[in-house]
Amino acid sequence: MLDEVEAFEFEPRMSPNDALMWSIEKDPLLRSTIIMVMVLESAPDRARFTRRMDKVSRNIPRLRQRVIGHPFSIAPPRWEIDPNFDLHYHMRWMRATGDGTLREVFDIAEPIAMQGFDRARPLWEFTIVDGLADGGAALIGKVHHSITDGVGGVKLQMEMLDLEPEPLDDDDLMPAAPHPRRLTEPQRWVDAIGWEGRNGLTAMREGVQLATDSASRLLSDPVGLVDDALRLSGSVAKTLSLALEPMSPIMRERSLSVRYDTIDVDLARMKLASKLVSGKLNDAFLAAVAGGLARYHEAHGHRVPALRMTMPINIRTERTAALAGNQFAPARFAVPLDIDDPIGRMNAMRELVEANRAEPALGLTSGLASVLNRLPATATTALFGAMLKGIDFVTSNVPGPPVPVYVAGARMVRQIAFGPMTGSSTNITLLSYEGELNIGITSDPAAIPDPERFVECLTEGFDEVTKLV
Repeated sequence: MLDEVEAFEFEPRMSPNDALMWSIEKDPLLRSTIIMVMVLESAPDRARFTRRMDKVSRNIPRLRQRVIGHPFSIAPPRWEIDPNFDLHYHMRWMRATGDGTLREVFDIAEPIAMQGFDRARPLWEFTIVDGLADGGAALIGKVHHSITDGVGGVKLQMEMLDLEPEPLDDDDLMPAAPHPRRLTEPQRWVDAIGWEGRNGLTAMREGVQLATDSASRLLSDPVGLVDDALRLSGSVAKTLSLALEPMSPIMRERSLSVRYDTIDVDLARMKLASKLVSGKLNDAFLAAVAGGLARYHEAHGHRVPALRMTMPINIRTERTAALAGNQFAPARFAVPLDIDDPIGRMNAMRELVEANRAEPALGLTSGLASVLNRLPATATTALFGAMLKGIDFVTSNVPGPPVPVYVAGARMVRQIAFGPMTGSSTNITLLSYEGELNIGITSDPAAIPDPERFVECLTEGFDEVTKLV
């Protein structure tokens, strides 16, 4: 597993996409905090887990790095080793004081998620909660989205997990700690200028290649070239379009608070359901979510034709697969809620997702982010606030480990991911583990004041899909 993690390349600067997520947090509603809850069969061995995380933080430099920006530089912020890195700050241990249920764990996790990161330190924290019912424990992981996306996070996570309770390499020698590099102010300017020069040279080469290809195509297929150019411009306009108002008549208010809930769904049944429309798991997932949202609105006296959704689309390629950090494009589109037949709903989701995956602007995600990063942070934040606060809900589908894994000798029973709402009313994230789908539901209490009813409606939406097979 270590070999998998070492295959990642950790760039010294944030990517344009990561820098964008970092800068728009001037508006706290747009924070990109990810919470992961691992439910464990027993408490992990404290000394062993502390040693493991010390080792992990040495193997994965990002876990010892803080973000250093420069107000007068247009280059993205740098990742730099924290000279005062303190592992004990990032790992907290506590004992459950209530009934030791999963609900108590969520109640502990919610205020952790609501607190912003200390930007002078690396952007992750672990809280281990001992004393749960039946002798169990939970690990609450908090990480900033600028470190990685869901797919990359699962891969990085395997460095701290084992495939057996007592791995043979547990007592391997501790790697040397990475040394912080202290840059002087002139060195920072030189480094930023060098980055801009290399970035500009790459952009120029790509521009020359594009111009050459376009000139050649102008002679062979002028009509097709014009059609593609119009399609690209329309796709970019769609990507940057504003969404000033939610489409939902009831889930409209926003706050800085969060509520966590979860649903368990059988993976095999959801996959079988998706095959009924020759689709993928994600088609069944979106159809179930849409069915649940339709039920919730109907419970409040509204039949809503559609809601606006954001869904990350993985844009990893063979060339970029080794890079750590985020490699997704946020697709935004209206999802129909007025299709009562779950088969018809899955078909509609499959067609919508395929159409949005084919948007030509997806290939320009990094370039668009570079342009937006050159705007003043206040202007970028205002623009993204206008793009995101009219989003009704966010969904994400992340494949997790298909086999049992262990944390310092403790078997993981469930793993639930709670994604950021970034201006929406709810984020519904699917994370698979050992034949089960653990659905993490993050909701804003201002938009959804009756979370029990909301979860009940979503459960009915998933039941409707799984009962097809």
